[in-house]
Amino acid sequence: MILIVAKTIIGIVALLHIYFLWLEMFAWTTRAKKVFRSLPDHLFEPTKTLAANQGLYNGFLAAGLIWSLIIQNTDWQIYVGLFFLGCVAIAGMYGAATASKKIFTVQALPALVGIALLLAHLFL
Repeated sequence: MILIVAKTIIGIVALLHIYFLWLEMFAWTTRAKKVFRSLPDHLFEPTKTLAANQGLYNGFLAAGLIWSLIIQNTDWQIYVGLFFLGCVAIAGMYGAATASKKIFTVQALPALVGIALLLAHLFL
């Protein structure tokens, strides 16, 4: 049961990162202005390439999380999931420390919950 909940969290985190990819790669100068309100409007166009690069990295995180869900071997599902959730958690903590505290809640916290659930499945 714990593993099913953990995989659900992994799926949610993957979907969030697919959304981040879309927002940063394809909607940076439109929809992102409504999401990143603290960034002055005039900076969106000049930072479009940087945002797209960041979106690409979010896509890689999503791909790794999705990969962890389709691996046949349960042990490897857990190990790969832990790795990619760890990457997401670290990125979220760094973002919270350097950009906005909200990033911890949106990005790091769900990843940490997923990590805790995977570890609980392994050790309980």
